[in-house]
Amino acid sequence: MTLSPRNDVLVVLYDGVQSLDVTGPVEVFAAVARFPGRSGYAIRTVSPGGAPVRTSSGLTLVPDGDLESARPGTGTTLLVPGGRYRADFEPRLTDWLRAHGGAAERLVSVCTGGLLLAEAGLLDGRRATTHWYVCEQMARDYPAVVVEPDPIYVRDGPVATSAGVTAGIDLALALVEEDHGRDVALEIARHLVVFLRRPGNQAQFSAQLAAQTARRDPLRDVQQWITEHPDGDLSVDALAARARLSPRHFARAFQAETGVTPGRFVERVRVEHARRLLEEGTEGIAGISRACGYGTPEALRRAFVKTLGQPPAEYRRRFGPTAGP
Repeated sequence: MTLSPRNDVLVVLYDGVQSLDVTGPVEVFAAVARFPGRSGYAIRTVSPGGAPVRTSSGLTLVPDGDLESARPGTGTTLLVPGGRYRADFEPRLTDWLRAHGGAAERLVSVCTGGLLLAEAGLLDGRRATTHWYVCEQMARDYPAVVVEPDPIYVRDGPVATSAGVTAGIDLALALVEEDHGRDVALEIARHLVVFLRRPGNQAQFSAQLAAQTARRDPLRDVQQWITEHPDGDLSVDALAARARLSPRHFARAFQAETGVTPGRFVERVRVEHARRLLEEGTEGIAGISRACGYGTPEALRRAFVKTLGQPPAEYRRRFGPTAGP
């Protein structure tokens, strides 16, 4: 099976595949055909032997064709969804990816599909991400891959990898925007009732979920207080007093139980709060700086550039409530 030269999406299926990793991106790509004057994508699914596959949730998917006869090429986006982990890799699948995956114009993985690309050697020397649960496994088993555990998706040249499950929808929307423009991608996002505002470097987790929850009540209470008062005095001395510990003991205990320093946790909370205000509201940068505890727009700008790689004004332009084409 040779695919046509432009606008093709080839989706690889296998037993144990995560159904949402398949259907989420496919719904995004398929929606392009609804727009007048758009030819849309020719979407095909293939599996080893062309046999029906049973997803991890028990659904049966019937592919369009046989994996072994598929040949991705120029104009093809090859999509590899996630599913069962490395111990269950289908040898025919990884052998085919190793032989033919590099010929695709764009090579895309969703969730643990990144492990399949890594097993086939297609991520060597590249930046990549995957589901947070297996990021350490990817880094350990594939040292040639530069694993970035935080972003919801990472693009490195023609290769794009996404984090768990719904992040595949974010990545698919980004690819549609690249191919057909922001208007089309935004309308598809509205139809699917999802946002077109999540940048690829947005963290897989909120600040609260990214850090572990402290075991001891005083430290847990401090974590909660930080998230509810980003504009408060969040110095180590003030937080230690709230926990009724000495500053040194508090700093050591907080890092031991949450995995991050108090300062790092505070920065994550404040940036996340500022990001939400920029995405959802129209308050000025100076007001947002004060509301998030930064005090000045310059301090907020430095934090955004350090964490998100762009200043607040640019972030709002791209992902704010009035963002447009």
